[in-house]
Amino acid sequence: MASSKQFVDYLCDQMAPAKVSARRMFGEYGLYCEGVYFACVCDDTLFVKPTAAGRALLPGCPEKPPYPGAKPCLAVEEVEDAALLCQLARATCAALPPPKARKK
Repeated sequence: MASSKQFVDYLCDQMAPAKVSARRMFGEYGLYCEGVYFACVCDDTLFVKPTAAGRALLPGCPEKPPYPGAKPCLAVEEVEDAALLCQLARATCAALPPPKARKK
């Protein structure tokens, strides 16, 4: 089942101070923080790439694959705390390698 645009817009609004945007990908959505891909939304669930910083912010957060065959990600169930979501986005992106330059 595809994610609703309303839920994705809500997440982007919650994380607006962290400059998070969404792009439609394969029927679901990818989330970017200042151009760095750090999460996806599948079946109206926020899945964040697992990093030590993310796990420290969300201890006990379950890790599940967002779709069959994918690597496990942090399945964030509580999305009401905007400050925590912004902190999670920034900490996760800081721990990820920079995006590769596109070939022309």
